[in-house]
Amino acid sequence: MAKEIERKFLVKGDAWRNLGVGGVYRQGYIATQKAVTVRVRIANDRGYLTIKSPSVNCSRSEFEYEIPLADAQEMLDTLCDRPLIEKVRYKVKLGDLTWEIDEFDGDNKGLIVAEVELSDVNQQIELPEWIGEEVSHESRYFNSNLARFPFSKW
Repeated sequence: MAKEIERKFLVKGDAWRNLGVGGVYRQGYIATQKAVTVRVRIANDRGYLTIKSPSVNCSRSEFEYEIPLADAQEMLDTLCDRPLIEKVRYKVKLGDLTWEIDEFDGDNKGLIVAEVELSDVNQQIELPEWIGEEVSHESRYFNSNLARFPFSKW
């Protein structure tokens, strides 16, 4: 079982734009109950099925499996709730950390969020100048909630 320890922040300005290359992501949610999520994702040209436990103190269990691209597409088309999450993810390496910056499209257009995975919940990090308010504990910024309550409706 893998543990995901992640902090999430809003992004300010455009200083991050030239620091990484973006990849297109489409994802949807099959089941979300009691904060357990089942996600289908296409990242560039690869399909994934991911199951995540509820988040406790920025940490949760995560089980992710690569699946055939055609299966992922079929699941997105027929099994996932709407709207789907559409975004471009930029990966920015700074020191020992890799920041993932998600620039949302579709019903969540205008939202830009940065996530960083940590090795320990108490790990100290230096925040880049383009990092804004921390939203790690605000569930409305979780992708599973953005699929149900999109940014455009806030």
